[in-house]
Parts: sequence; C-alpha cells; structure tokens
Amino acid sequence: MAAAMELRCWGADWGLPSVHTDSLIILAYSRFSGAKLTVSHIDWTWKTLTANSPELLCGDSVVQEPAQILSFMRKQRFNADYELTARQGADTMAYIALLEEKLRPALLHTFWVDAENYTSLTRPWFASRSPFPLNFIVPSRLASVALSRIFLTKGEAPLHRISEIEGKIYSDAKECLNLLSYRLGTANHFFGNSPTSLDAFVFGFVAPLHKASLPSSHLQSHLKQLENLTHFCDNILEVYFSSDHPCPPPPPPPPAVQESMDANLQKLTQLVNKESNLIEKMDDNLRSSPQHKPHRLDPKPSLSSANSSSPA
Repeated sequence: MAAAMELRCWGADWGLPSVHTDSLIILAYSRFSGAKLTVSHIDWTWKTLTANSPELLCGDSVVQEPAQILSFMRKQRFNADYELTARQGADTMAYIALLEEKLRPALLHTFWVDAENYTSLTRPWFASRSPFPLNFIVPSRLASVALSRIFLTKGEAPLHRISEIEGKIYSDAKECLNLLSYRLGTANHFFGNSPTSLDAFVFGFVAPLHKASLPSSHLQSHLKQLENLTHFCDNILEVYFSSDHPCPPPPPPPPAVQESMDANLQKLTQLVNKESNLIEKMDDNLRSSPQHKPHRLDPKPSLSSANSSSPA
C-alpha cells in the first residue's frame, strides 16, 4: 500500500485553491492524475519563514520544486501524461521551459516588485497569514527573493536596475501568453480530452493573474483579451475544484501500460540516435571524398540552327 502524501503549501484565496503558482501546479496535477493529497497550509504558522512551498512529504521522503514533485508522483503511478506521444512529451517540456523563461519573471514583477500591487495586495495578504513578528519579515523576504530571481533570469550586464529590464519582461510575457492562447485554440486542454502536466503548469501560472484583484497590471488586461485562456482556468476550477460539480479524476495507468510506453520511448530514442549517427558518417564521407567538376554534355544544335547551316 502506497504511503500517504502530504502537501505543505500556501493557502486559498481569490477563488483559487492556493494563491501560490507552484502550489497550484501540484494541486492541479494531483487532481488530474488521481493522487490523494493531504493539504496542510503553512498560513499562520512559523513555517511561513522556514518552509519551502510547495513541499511534498511521503513516508521518509521530502520533495520540493514542482518538477521534482511531479516526477516523484509519477513513480508512485500517478501519471497524467501516460497517453502522450513522444512528440507531445517533447512539446510539454518546451512549453514549460517557455513559461519559466518568459512568464514567471513578469508574474514575480507584477505581484512582488510593482509598488502599487505589492502595497495594496501582496504584502497585506502574506503579512496577514504570518504570525507576529514574522508578518513584518516574510513579505519583504519573499519580495527580495522574487527580485533576485528576476535579475537571475533577465538581468544582463551592465543592467543594474529593474526599470532597465521591465519593458523586456512584459514584452516576453505577452508573447508567451499569445503563444499559449494560439496553441490551446478552442480546446479545453492542450493535448486531447484529458488534462496533462502542461495543463497543470499553465493553470498554475495563469490562474493567479486571472483571479487576483490587481490595482495595477497591464499584463492582466492583456490576459483578459485572450478569452480562451481565462475560460481554460475557469473550466479547471469548475471541474476539478468545485464542490458543486465533483468530477472523479481519471485512474492512473496500470503498470504494464506505463512500462510498455517507457520501452517504446526508449526504442524510439535509440532509433533516432542511430539515424543521427548514420547521417553524420555519410556527411563525413562526402566531405572527405574528392570533389570533381561536374561533367556537362555539349548542347545539341537546335533544329533551326541546323537548317540555317545546311547548304541550299
């Protein structure tokens, strides 16, 4: 029998099961894959300062970071991606990387660096969920971490001020949202009829921007123009997190199915590697072979020129 899993994360608000992007990713994926989690909010506890959110506890294992937590859950046979093809799996990794590179810096800036949003919404929310005297420490600490992360991903020498990269941050974020909207189209999910890990990541990134009452955010205004993305978030909230419309998540795949898919993916990878090596060898042979000037046949005289040159 599998050990019980406990998820420690920030609590709910704004009509969301958690206001924290990474926590939302894990909560959504657990619903998609059928994993049963015991959710423990770190609100109003001393863990608001010391705990890494989200944090998954299962037996003697403690797992942090969304990618690591999802990998751990897959090993426990809770896999929302078991129907994906190899191409779709590669697309999933590419879009997740796009979210991290293009959208996350803008979200961090929107909630933690923008003075009006931080003063009116973000700081009061996190301060009210932290015990005294941590309510004076936690918001400023999280804001400092957010700013450092922005500079780490977007800051390039000789840039030293956030105002120098602010325009680039929001330009990239709008481009990312446009690409996601185009990829989603009129579908409810990014791949097929069932949500996958990509749906969980997009939901975790986009839902707070969609639901938060931000006094200042042109990025939120841009998102509202992409109605399919806002509908995507509302649909997941309605189907998977609404007590009025409970929807049983799909069961995890049987072990035989998962092992067969892993074997097929391994064979496909080996085949691609063999073909790549063969192409490289052919290219090397062509480059090392002597090059000759192409032989050209003398053009045949046309019928008109033949007639003109014939004796009368």
